[in-house]
Amino acid sequence: MAEYLTVDAFQVIATELTASKVRFMVVGGLAMQAHGLDRVTYDVDLVVQLESDNVLLAFEALRLATYRPAVPIAAAQFADPESRERFRREKGMVVLNFWSDKYVETKLDVFVAEPFDFNAEYEKALRDSSLTGIELRFPRVETMLSMKRLAHRQKDLNDIVYLENLNR
Repeated sequence: MAEYLTVDAFQVIATELTASKVRFMVVGGLAMQAHGLDRVTYDVDLVVQLESDNVLLAFEALRLATYRPAVPIAAAQFADPESRERFRREKGMVVLNFWSDKYVETKLDVFVAEPFDFNAEYEKALRDSSLTGIELRFPRVETMLSMKRLAHRQKDLNDIVYLENLNR
């Protein structure tokens, strides 16, 4: 049986991250929804600005939202650029998976590396509050296209067609 993202879980995640002043952007299926594509998504995908203090704030906010890493990685390890690079190189880690006992149906993935220039994208991002009532930031269409082309999965290829039409 497929597990679907729940609105309650995303609301709690967005609320805690925003209240903690974490710099993050929503990517993946939720970003596609923000850009107008009505499609099912199974998890929450985030790009957190990977400055040490911001990472520590993010881990604490996610803990308050009842989320914790699915593997034994401490906040201080993930905040360290050398450790994150080692996770990428040795483990092939692209995202760090988080899970919650309270929201078992909603997984959360945090990118191990920023897939775009975070500061530049953060300033130019699509801002939308329709999903949670909280203003969230989503990468622009051009940035989403770049991410989808790199991922190159079937659902990403379908998303590319939609994004290219939006971009015209």
